[in-house]
Amino acid sequence: MTVSPLIWGITIVVILALLAFDYFFHIRKAHVPTLKEAAVWSGLYVGIAVLFGILVLVFGGPAMGSEYFAGYITEKALSVDNLFVFLIIIASFRVPREDQQKVLLFGIVFSLIARTGFIFLGAALINSFAWVFYAFGLILLLTAGNLLKPEAEHGSEADKFIIRLARKFFHTTDHYDGDKLFTMENGKKVLTPMLLVMVAIGGTDILFALDSIPAIFGLTQNVYVVFTATAFSLMGLRQLYFLIDGLLDRLIYLSYGLAAILAFIGVKLILHSLHENNLPFINDGQHVPVFEITTGLSLTVIIGALVITVVASLLSKAGKAQTAINNARRHAVSYLDLSYTADPGERERIYNALLEEVRQIEQMDPKYRNKAKDVETISTEVAEAHRQHAEYLAR
Repeated sequence: MTVSPLIWGITIVVILALLAFDYFFHIRKAHVPTLKEAAVWSGLYVGIAVLFGILVLVFGGPAMGSEYFAGYITEKALSVDNLFVFLIIIASFRVPREDQQKVLLFGIVFSLIARTGFIFLGAALINSFAWVFYAFGLILLLTAGNLLKPEAEHGSEADKFIIRLARKFFHTTDHYDGDKLFTMENGKKVLTPMLLVMVAIGGTDILFALDSIPAIFGLTQNVYVVFTATAFSLMGLRQLYFLIDGLLDRLIYLSYGLAAILAFIGVKLILHSLHENNLPFINDGQHVPVFEITTGLSLTVIIGALVITVVASLLSKAGKAQTAINNARRHAVSYLDLSYTADPGERERIYNALLEEVRQIEQMDPKYRNKAKDVETISTEVAEAHRQHAEYLAR
């Protein structure tokens, strides 16, 4: 189905309006969103994406609608995986809790811009070169293999390179000045860590786009569907971050589920390439009769893999143990870091969460507790948090 320029224009205006609304009504004033606020707005953005999908289904037909939902679910799952890396970057830069929303919104906007560029580049390559499907399929199979590697750190080396480059050529400071990108230090204008963390997330977004765009092109070659599914999967990612912050570690099998999905789409792309083959060194440039995977089957496999992954993660005792231990470490460090937040209520929330996590650790099976790394360091940090909190209450 060909989408008219008018529909394209309306869609882009709606997406830009949602981003502008997010900034002016939620981000402009630095604050820590409550769980209720994050849940309501995250649900609202998912609802908007589903409503849009229904409109595509009604006006574009079942095939186009199915392709949109398959693409949206896949991209949403990949975006949740992206949150793991965002969490690591934000924690490593010690971004104040009140300003994390602005960093995340920048990441979403930059990601949307980068992926839009890759979408139109991918579409142009597909229309010009039939072998691109083979390349996309191999990229996805390699990505799936990398996800199965233990403790894979997506893009960490690239982030470090970008930051080293920025600090080499520009004056930087280690201190935040609210949410400002530049500040004055010793009479000189310098970059704040706020700008550097945005650079790190921007660089990571480019690497993520190299994985996600081939994945969705494996489900549909309709550029409008690819663009809208990608855009709406990014909408609400900021709220989702605060909603499931602390629960991300619980999804210990997510990488396996995503690897299965990407490998499946990679195989689908290669089969499609063989079916449409015109490369002279494969079957003398003739089409190869192979099984073609339908969109309906793709949607079933994607949903099935995600459901199995999430359920297995949530029921796993090892997952529960890992979540409690990692969260205790993070909350203890956050409480001890006085630059983390200036909000007394947020510090109290962090301390209460720490108490609950310590209680869970004490009650868990020793075989899971003993597998944790740096247990003694975590215990020391927790003890210091208790001491400082006792001093705070005694004032």
